[in-house]
Amino acid sequence: MGVSFRFIHAADLHLDSPFRGLVKAPDAVRTALSAATFAALRRLTDAAIEHEVDFVVVAGDLFDEADRSLRAQFALMKEWERLAGHGIAVYAIHGNHDHLGGRRARLKLPDGVHIFGANRVQSAPAYTRGGELAANVYGVSYGERAVTENLALSYAADADAPYHIALLHGNVGGDPSHDSYAPCSLEQLTGGGFHYWALGHIHKREVLHQYPHVVYSGNSQGRNPREIGAKGCYLVDVSASGATDLTFLPLDAVRWQEMIVPIEGAATEQELLSRLQAAAGSASEEGEGRPVMLRLKLAGSGPLHARLKDGSLTAALLEQLQEELWREGSAWVYVHSLEASTFAQMDWAALAMDDGFTGELYRLGERLRENSEAWRMFARAAISDIDSHAKLGKLCRRSWDELPMDWLEEARLLAIEAIAEEGEKE
Repeated sequence: MGVSFRFIHAADLHLDSPFRGLVKAPDAVRTALSAATFAALRRLTDAAIEHEVDFVVVAGDLFDEADRSLRAQFALMKEWERLAGHGIAVYAIHGNHDHLGGRRARLKLPDGVHIFGANRVQSAPAYTRGGELAANVYGVSYGERAVTENLALSYAADADAPYHIALLHGNVGGDPSHDSYAPCSLEQLTGGGFHYWALGHIHKREVLHQYPHVVYSGNSQGRNPREIGAKGCYLVDVSASGATDLTFLPLDAVRWQEMIVPIEGAATEQELLSRLQAAAGSASEEGEGRPVMLRLKLAGSGPLHARLKDGSLTAALLEQLQEELWREGSAWVYVHSLEASTFAQMDWAALAMDDGFTGELYRLGERLRENSEAWRMFARAAISDIDSHAKLGKLCRRSWDELPMDWLEEARLLAIEAIAEEGEKE
């Protein structure tokens, strides 16, 4: 029987991560984005103090670059000193972005901060703020950027602690959206005697397994339009019997959002603008009082599809939204992108019965939609020339096995629409 304790699991802080582009955005937007990772770091400290945790674990990529900026290093030391002042210890590893082979300033770590070195897995005891042994924490940092060996195989739990926490920065299960650094399988983590695997590297938070817990906390701050939704850390409560309970705590200072707006039934540009404004209002509510970077996507079919095809209406709507919605303050919404993925109105029932090429194309698309494996094989055959290209294949190969189903839908609609338009010309 152990003791009850509480800790925070965070990862992928990416301090001083640059935000590129958005040259036309207001200065306040660019300033907020450049400061967002630092603001999320301060919120992490605030959360640890507010929830009276015993310690914090950080599973890699504290900094965005191996040659970390001095600004980022000073900011991290300041927050760790705040934690030390409240008796909160820190256990951290470095990942592929901030590996130990990079340059760094010689800064004295505050009391209670333990950074695991590279080359071999080490362990350190973690105590409650009352001085009782709570757990052993294990970890190993990256010594270089590309660590391709299975680090998980080197972890072994000691027998002298009631609870075992492993920090690992790596790709569990081969997620194709991230580099395959320190790859391992879920089964290799669940059978090693650890109670909690605190994972980093994948920026989407996810609980892969419970008892033992295998958890990605995700990154603390979204950094681009692909990293949408709330970002933060997990507050972990462990009872004396080992029962483990997770609570997500949002830390992001700026939230990236994406909203899909259907064009069905919108007969005028004014109606469409009203729908976009309503979507922006919903995104602001989901932002929970923080600034929102919003991408809007027009989808479906309707009378305005033809007007949207050339891009001029989309550009005009985007400009109007940016002018109307931008307000300086603490909870602004900035529409950084408006995309149109619409299609012409079709009689789908008639198309399904059509015995010509267009009907066969429609039915092929339906079959592929219903069978993901058939779609994967079809798509790989379609891109075989690119896949075999020395440079293009290397650049894109990670995505081939997980080609999005919406690509199929978009390709099918484009082809059917093009055939229909050609028929009208004849």
